Amino acid sequence: MTIARITAGYLPGLRDAEVQWHVLPFAQGSQRLEVAVPVLTAAQMQALALRVRAAADRHLRAMPVAEIIDAIDRAIARLLDRDDPFRREAQAWLPVVSGYDADMVRLGLTGFFKTFRAAQLRRFVAEDFANPGVLDGFQPAPKGGAVRAFGPDLLVHSWAGNVPALSLWSLVCGLLVKAPSIGKLASAEPLFAGWFARLLAEVHPPLADCLAVVWWSGAGGATGLGAEGAAALYAQADTVLAYGGNASLDALRRRLPVTTRFLPHGHKLGFGLVGVQALDALKAPAVARLAAWDVMRYDQQGCYSPHVFYVERGAPVSPRAFADYLAAELANLQRRFARRPLELEEGAAVARWQQTVEWRAPAGEGEDLLIGPADAPWSVAYSDSLQPLAPTALYRTIAVVGVDALDAVVPVVAAQREFLQTAGIAAGPETLYRLAGLLGAAGVTRISAIGAMSMPEAGWHHDGRFNLLDLVRMTEIEQSAEIAAQPFAPYAD
Repeated sequence: MTIARITAGYLPGLRDAEVQWHVLPFAQGSQRLEVAVPVLTAAQMQALALRVRAAADRHLRAMPVAEIIDAIDRAIARLLDRDDPFRREAQAWLPVVSGYDADMVRLGLTGFFKTFRAAQLRRFVAEDFANPGVLDGFQPAPKGGAVRAFGPDLLVHSWAGNVPALSLWSLVCGLLVKAPSIGKLASAEPLFAGWFARLLAEVHPPLADCLAVVWWSGAGGATGLGAEGAAALYAQADTVLAYGGNASLDALRRRLPVTTRFLPHGHKLGFGLVGVQALDALKAPAVARLAAWDVMRYDQQGCYSPHVFYVERGAPVSPRAFADYLAAELANLQRRFARRPLELEEGAAVARWQQTVEWRAPAGEGEDLLIGPADAPWSVAYSDSLQPLAPTALYRTIAVVGVDALDAVVPVVAAQREFLQTAGIAAGPETLYRLAGLLGAAGVTRISAIGAMSMPEAGWHHDGRFNLLDLVRMTEIEQSAEIAAQPFAPYAD
């Protein structure tokens, strides 16, 4: 059997022979892949940090944002070209390391990459900065004086590997605020960030040394392979942007100096609301089809993926019938985009979740049941009584809950305020805006159409925060300084 080997990461200034490498094995079907990831010493990490800082000072910080956007756009155009070597590599190997269906990855990458074209990136910047010129130089402030935005001195990214190419979000954010960046690869998806760094270096060579991609074991790197290098890097970073489980993020937070800006993105719970306006015989099957796509995409591994759909009673199509439609659509999608084989622990979690639903049925006030074959690679649990918002077992397990009114759902989801992010809504315009106000007050930060829950727009406010503003510090020239400078001008005499 042939085993392919890929060298991951991106280490400007370091030769492969100088670096210790650790091999991560992957397999999907008959395909076998070994990914060699770099393990740096503390001295190597310090030298790497110095190099990306110096390169950013020479090149990145002096580049107009418009030029940076153009460089990113040219790189993305190549990733959208199915004949480009980088795109071919991504399509060939990301399914192997992630285990996801190849067609799912192919379609997911195309949809994802399209959100990073130049027009979308300009909107992205304009969303956070009324005057994007503040990223290039001092601009007049409405209150008087002038203001300018400066990116981090060294931005460190810690990526999760649950969704392929997730690293692109934060890499682009770092580039747009002109920050030298070093990213830590996720062991579950160690490929894309290094590819993007190499591609960007080809597209715009001055950027070649402005970012690096490294690896160590574990999220925080407190122990294990690369622990010394991780400690050296965290000691130098002034901003850390991290994705992952809440426990891992908490451990990482405790490792950082109190002066380091820490921007964590942890686990979240998504849910959907389907109103009576969307539940006639024509609309309900279409909404169920869209809901199934949100469940299917990357097997609910995104922070925006749904766990529960609350469906309103009183329409021609009942909540129970909607659950049947959803089950049928998940069965159809399984034939097109097969769920990846589950590890033993993952399969056990699905079985426990199914068992919990079955145990609840006899004692429940309403109808509680699992829809579909017991051995199907998807599960729909239906409940006729209001249920709390709780995580499913993932891997295409979804709950449908019938409710008398969607307003009754708001206090139920508000109990999970710290974990709320995305709500998908299928309802009329008046209901949409009324519910949006209630859900926003309850802690929801993103409201989308059902079918778009797992495909955020470019420039969305991740976890309700500003993607770019949170990364910068603002330097102000007060009006008093401008006035005081006037007598010293050559023309003052």
